[in-house]
This record gives sequence, C-alpha cells and structure tokens, in this order.
Amino acid sequence: MSDYVYMLESHLSPDQNRVVEEVHKGAAHANVNLFLTGGAMRDMLAGFRIRDLDFVVEGHALKLAKALTEHDAGKILSLDESAGSAELLFPGGVTVELAVSRRERSAPSGKAAPQPATIQEDLRGRDFTCNAIALSLNRASRGLLLDPMNGLADIGHRELRAISPYGFYDDPSRLLRLIRFRVRLGFAIEERTAMQVANAREAEVEKNVPARALGEELRRIAIEDSPSEILKGLDEAGLLTLFSPALAGPRLNAAGIARFEKAIKLLPDDSPSRAARVGPFLHALAEKLAPKERSALVASTAMPKPDVDLWQKIEARARKLESALGAARVRKASQVYRIVSVARPDEVLFLLYHSTLKPVQDRLRNYYQKYLATVQEITPEEWATVKGKPGTPAQAKAKDAFIAHRLDQRVRKPAAPEEPPPPQPPPASPWTTPHTAAARRAR
Repeated sequence: MSDYVYMLESHLSPDQNRVVEEVHKGAAHANVNLFLTGGAMRDMLAGFRIRDLDFVVEGHALKLAKALTEHDAGKILSLDESAGSAELLFPGGVTVELAVSRRERSAPSGKAAPQPATIQEDLRGRDFTCNAIALSLNRASRGLLLDPMNGLADIGHRELRAISPYGFYDDPSRLLRLIRFRVRLGFAIEERTAMQVANAREAEVEKNVPARALGEELRRIAIEDSPSEILKGLDEAGLLTLFSPALAGPRLNAAGIARFEKAIKLLPDDSPSRAARVGPFLHALAEKLAPKERSALVASTAMPKPDVDLWQKIEARARKLESALGAARVRKASQVYRIVSVARPDEVLFLLYHSTLKPVQDRLRNYYQKYLATVQEITPEEWATVKGKPGTPAQAKAKDAFIAHRLDQRVRKPAAPEEPPPPQPPPASPWTTPHTAAARRAR
C-alpha cells in the first residue's frame, strides 16, 4: 500500500472511506481514470481534517455521477452540464464533488469554455499550488502522487502561491478565495503572489467578479469556522463592498457574527451541521441592513431563492422549536433530547445564536454538552439488550424508552469517605515527666 493511500485512509472517517471505495468501484466499472484532488488533498497533506471529497475523472464524470446514484447509494445535489461537474450527497452526510478533467480555453464570445483534458493539464490550470495536487486511485497507479506545480513544498512552507501570473485577471474571484484560504489554513501569501494581487487590484479586476461567484463565495464563508476573520480580511482589503457597500466598516455586524461563531462550536463538525450554517449566517450578516439593502445584497450575489428562504424564513420556522423548548412542562433530560434530536440543525443553530430565553439556551447547551454524549456512550452490548426486531416500530419505541431511562436516571453521588482521625501524640514515657522534658530542652 502506498504511503499516501495509508495517509488518506487514516484521515478519513469510516463513512468517507466507504464513499471513496464506492466511487472507486464505480470508476473501475465505467473504465475511467479517477483521481482525488483539490481541497481533500490539500487538507490531508497539511494535516487538517478532510471536509469534502473532490474527485476528477478523465472521462464522462456526469455519467459516473448518475450511475453512483442509481441504487440509492447517494443523491445528486447539483449538476452543471457545461462544466461537467456534479455535487453528490452520500449516507453519513458525506459530500462529493465529481468533475471532468478539463482546461479553460477562450471562446469567440470572450468567455472561457472548459475543454476535456488530461489530469496534468487540469492541475496546471488551477488557482493555487496547494490545490493542484492529485492522488491516483487507478489500479495500475494507485497511490501515485501528482504534483506538477510543487504544491507539496508550498504546503510545507505554509505559503499560498498562485500558479499563473495572470490568474487573478483570468478569474478575479480568486482574490476573495485567497483571503479565505489565508484565514482557514493560517498560511502566508507568497511574495510574488502578493505582487500579482497588487497589480490586479491596480487594474481593478475585482469589478469583474460575477454576481454568481460572489454568491458562491458568501456561501463558502458561511460554512467556515472563522467567518468573522474572513469578513474582516475582506473589509481591510476593500473587497467586502463587492457584496454590499452596507456591510463595510462599522456597518458590519461584528458582534452578531461573533455570537454565531460561538454557537457553531457546540454543534458537531460534520457535513449536515456545516450545511446548516448558511441560513443563520446570512441572517446574522444582514441583521443590521435595511430592507432595501437586503434586497440589494440578494441581487449583487445572484442569491438563489432556496438560500434566500433559508435566511429570511428561518426566524419564523424556529419559533415553534423555541416554544417547545421553552415550555414549563419540559423538565426532564429525555424530553429535551426528544425535541432537539429531531429538530432541523439550522433552526437549532439559529436559536443558539438568536434566542434570548434562558431555558432555551440552557436546554440546547445541555443537549450538546451532556445528553448527546450520554447517548453516544451506550455500548453495542447495551443496545443488544433492547427488545424488538431491528428496524421495526416496536424496537424504535423500545430504543426511545431505553434512552429516556438512561438520561433521566439519577446518578447517586458516592458517599464522601470518612476523614481519618487526627494523629495522636505518642504516649509519654513513664521515665519522662514534663519537668524532665523541659529540663532536657533547656540543656
């Protein structure tokens, strides 16, 4: 086994490992070359947790994507026929991006048109060297690392280096991405790349960032762990006004974003919880904006209606959950667990960020800090004692009762150990009287 394959498997969760094997089998059956690329390779080599799996196929990627979802192994979240890419969701909340290996060529209209290419050409056309690394998952070359731009060395130096001196002219949205990567990875911007940024800004290429690219970047910022630092970096660079002039400077809801960041630390760090951040983040970001300014933000980012609804309807949706959690009849841990475990993650996150009711805040925090851990500590042997045929309503009801008993049982505090009696002075010798002892000390 290649060292890089071993490294990959040790960085992936069990669900992610299963998905890699599923995609690998699908690619072998379709007789196409498969490579793991992009953020997954960058995060693995830099020692970070792998969030999403990015695959590149030398062949028909969309055909492979559809084949992978035929037997309910996963579902397609989005499909881009022109770019030859698809985003898939697999069990366990594992998200996958599957794209055809391509290079950009100028079309007569002036817009870049993707063309099928080899994996080497694909990597050489990317934004930064740390994202231009691939791992072969093909039978004949499994575990072979492809690094044509020496990105591995830049990861070792903790530097962000642009691949092309014209990269920011070809795609101005890379200016935004550079700041996000700098904050997330903690890397420095390589000196020559910093000069390229300065030249591009002098030419005002940022004015050519498409509205759709702004919207995609805003969504990516929403699922980061430090959105406040990214927004601060964009503001200092004078790029936050691209999203909305009303967000720049003191108008930015820094206090609200800080509360949002504090809330996301309570939720699990998995794909469903990260996806749930979009609506609450947009609500916090636009909380201080006037109605006209909110409409302008939607227009400037070409925000799709589902994202607008996630943001603008979340407060109304979360009221029912807030009422249920704040009810006086909710006293037991099992009641809180039953309510929160079936609630939508974005509504839970919104209440952690927004609700002013102390019982709601306390119960949500207890759920994530105590009750959830208690249930996760139940061993397979203990689950085996639950009666009922697996998958039946009777067993589900028995499991609920088992969880309720575990959460609500009173754990008796162990009795405090008795304190040992104070040490007693040794008995006086019959040959030593107090007077003789004092006389001895006087000597």
